[in-house]
Amino acid sequence: MNEVIRKRLLIDGDGAGDDRRINLLVKSFIKWCNSGSQEEGYSQYQRMLSTLAQCEFSMGKTLLVYDMNLREMENYEKIYKEIECSIAGAHEKIAECKKQILQAKRIRKNRQEYDALAKVIQHHPDRHETLKELEALGKELEHLSHIKESVEDKLELRRKQFHVLLSTIHELQQTLENDEKLSEVEEAHETSIEADAKP
Repeated sequence: MNEVIRKRLLIDGDGAGDDRRINLLVKSFIKWCNSGSQEEGYSQYQRMLSTLAQCEFSMGKTLLVYDMNLREMENYEKIYKEIECSIAGAHEKIAECKKQILQAKRIRKNRQEYDALAKVIQHHPDRHETLKELEALGKELEHLSHIKESVEDKLELRRKQFHVLLSTIHELQQTLENDEKLSEVEEAHETSIEADAKP
């Protein structure tokens, strides 16, 4: 089967029947030149016009497919660049969130150290002032805890978004590969049908 397809492609170029049409056109031209009657000459003339129209249509169709493929390639390049930019942006956001987490931890550690030092210095502090200070520190600690939770939630959200982005890229690559394989199978099938249809 592969040998038959190979021979057909060698004889017929891209398998669209152009070589056969050109041969028919040459034969029609010779018959037209050698035609005896005017009616026979007119008939051959109409056949030549029809064959030329088929060749022009085939050429136009091929050019349209070529232009479409070029536009598709440009579109895929654009999508690829957009995805690369999105990945770079996600990396930058993750790095920024990590910095915010480290800063929040550092602030919390400093607050804890300040609290310990204050207790050592004020061994017998005023009860009212101590309660006020403890209340303020508790609020500050709660605020910092909220900041930490918010930053951790952001980081988790970015991780999930990044995972979804990578999954989308993988699915897009798989779809492109499947489309390419399907196109190859369809081309082989069409070539096989044309090969079987020719005597």
